[in-house]
Amino acid sequence: MAGGVVHFEIPADDEGRARDFYSSAFGWELSQVPEMSYAMIKTTPTDANGMPSVPGSINGGMFRREGDLTSPVVTVDVDDIDAALEKIKSLGGSTVLPREAIGTMGWAAYFRDTEGNVVGLWQSAPREGGAGVANAGNDIGA
Repeated sequence: MAGGVVHFEIPADDEGRARDFYSSAFGWELSQVPEMSYAMIKTTPTDANGMPSVPGSINGGMFRREGDLTSPVVTVDVDDIDAALEKIKSLGGSTVLPREAIGTMGWAAYFRDTEGNVVGLWQSAPREGGAGVANAGNDIGA
């Protein structure tokens, strides 16, 4: 759903320590994605496609804190990342990291809002067969 929050990310200085903390504190399942230097965070049960099976819930990710990505990030689903970044720029925001392919699942980007917050964008790749788009950044790497 365009405009919906579909994913979150938590930066960490010590990824092992952070994985242990969130796993112990909340029972979250964290799994490494070595080729991305990233860990997937499963906060809620998922269906056979890796999508949250509890309405309104999302899953997330964890990465090494660096550069502009130093605080937790929420990710918003959009139909067109490039158009969204242009609109954000026209409203006084700025691009932090431009559109980047995430495997074959879709594209991600980061922007800074007018208050200095960094927020993520997610655009799903078309589903196989061209029937619309997959709904969600919350299945990144699932």
